[in-house]
Amino acid sequence: MTSSSTTTKTITTPAKLYGKDVGAYDDIDVDELLAQLSPEEITMLAKEVDPDDSFLPPSQRTNYECDKAPTGPLDRKKLIDHINKQALETPDRPELEPFVPGVVRGKKWIPPPQAAKLQAADEQIAIDLGDEYEQALSDATQEEIIDLAAILGFHSMMNQDQYHASLLNKGQPVGLGWDGITKSAIPKIFPAEAPNTTDPEETIQRIKSDDSKLVEVNLNNIKTISDEQFDKLFEALKSNTHLEVLSLTNVGLTDRTALMLAAALEQNHALRVLNVETNFISPTVIVTLVKSLLTQMTIEEFRASNQRSQVFGNKIEMEITELVEKNTTLLRLGLHLEFNDARHRVAAHLQRNIDRIRVDKRDGRSSRGSYYRPVRIEEELAEMSDVEEEPEEEEPEVEVPPADYDVEEDPDNVVIRPPPSDDEDISKITL
Repeated sequence: MTSSSTTTKTITTPAKLYGKDVGAYDDIDVDELLAQLSPEEITMLAKEVDPDDSFLPPSQRTNYECDKAPTGPLDRKKLIDHINKQALETPDRPELEPFVPGVVRGKKWIPPPQAAKLQAADEQIAIDLGDEYEQALSDATQEEIIDLAAILGFHSMMNQDQYHASLLNKGQPVGLGWDGITKSAIPKIFPAEAPNTTDPEETIQRIKSDDSKLVEVNLNNIKTISDEQFDKLFEALKSNTHLEVLSLTNVGLTDRTALMLAAALEQNHALRVLNVETNFISPTVIVTLVKSLLTQMTIEEFRASNQRSQVFGNKIEMEITELVEKNTTLLRLGLHLEFNDARHRVAAHLQRNIDRIRVDKRDGRSSRGSYYRPVRIEEELAEMSDVEEEPEEEEPEVEVPPADYDVEEDPDNVVIRPPPSDDEDISKITL
């Protein structure tokens, strides 16, 4: 058996320029060649070569050169009038054949036939809505149809004025139908928000003294709070037992001060609502804040959106999700989560916490975590010493708590967690 192979050789012809190889021009001195040219030859060469240099003015880059001397300064109005006059005086090109209305010359364009699938999709589908709905739609006015389209979310069928009027139940604007044009509206002028007059130094002293009347503190938009005042505030927060709501929006919190706040949250037993939105906290420190909520399990609402970094990333969001799923008392979370998995898991867990609170409220139980109102063990022992001893009886059966509630024991504190009051709104979830 004989095998044969064929070898194909490709011969590449070198590129040539003016009869010579391109490589032959590598050693030529261009400056020497330009020095041998006359001014007329250099001008002709400049007309054929585009310098392609954005730093040169356009007048030096174009091939057209006007040798005519300027007649005077530019008068734009006279120039436009002259151009219009020239256009009007220039006769039109004569038509080879006169125009006749209705006569088609040349080949008439006929659209290609539509595909069968597209044609079937474009056919209207008859839907039987029933006599009641058919009668209601046939008797409905145009304004009512527009309101119905807004309710169903058909935004492309109306303009913004019609959509917002339908949502707010203000009645459709006069003269706007399906083909209406939205006109610009004069923006409403709202008065500026009054500045926050809270005295930070006085508030810190009241928190430090554990004032029983101080239940809510609002320091929003006070940008003059120094780091030393933050240090005092968070140090006093550790031992405070009455403050329930703390709002620190747009106060210039940094990572250092936020870490001190996280340390205070690990020791505070009374705080229920914390808002640190619009500050300069990094994503890793936000994770630390969420993790600090697991120590005492008393925070029910935590908001920390609109920080220095708008996007957390998948790793940070998954860490926050895992920490939230361990928290059995958190009901509202104000964080912008980008990934759907994190959003859905957090929303589902917060809903379970809300449902658990409702069930416990109905059954007279509490599942709010380990601490709510700490009572020292010495106080309980003092109360027990005042009660006369009774003869021993058979020990009653101890009610075992449900398996889905976490029960923790602390040697220093006795937990008393009353069920939520009726005026508490626990039906909102913010992501």
